[in-house]
Amino acid sequence: MSKRNWKAVIEGLLFVAGDEGLSIKQLKDTLEIDEEEIQATLRELQSMYENEDRGVNISEIANVYQLTTKKEISDYVKKLMDEPINQSLSQAALETLAIVAYRQPITRAEIEEIRGVKTERPLQTLVGKALVKEVGRAEGAGRAILYGTTKEFLNHFGLKTIDDLPPLPQDLAVENNEQEADLFFQNFQA
Repeated sequence: MSKRNWKAVIEGLLFVAGDEGLSIKQLKDTLEIDEEEIQATLRELQSMYENEDRGVNISEIANVYQLTTKKEISDYVKKLMDEPINQSLSQAALETLAIVAYRQPITRAEIEEIRGVKTERPLQTLVGKALVKEVGRAEGAGRAILYGTTKEFLNHFGLKTIDDLPPLPQDLAVENNEQEADLFFQNFQA
């Protein structure tokens, strides 16, 4: 594979790795090329990002390489991250979030059974906002994705653990999911 292709592969791997980043050893084991080639390619990528009008860099932090945003755009990133999450979530996303919070780990089909409607888009929204993530796979045919809440969810709602959620009333029917969502969010709205 040419150097140009290695740049694309390394860039893609760093993107997929996200905040975890990748060490030289992980890149070497994955790409099966020598360390010098990896380091040279990383230097080329770093130079390319520094010299072009790009919003990201490749940074080395604690012997791990990762894609990071440039300091020049930090005000915009901060503004985006400081937007209240609950203002941009639809009622469907709020209901889905409450169901996941109280019933996790849970599959999309189980959420749809409780809500009575499709849940693909609300789940995509919640995953995109890092409030919900894939936490495993269900046993059995198809091995459906199991969803659960994230650390960001706990931080946003001021919870130490998921056990800090307010208890649901004992007589709350599963079908009554709007009340479940309202109960959850009325206690935590900013």
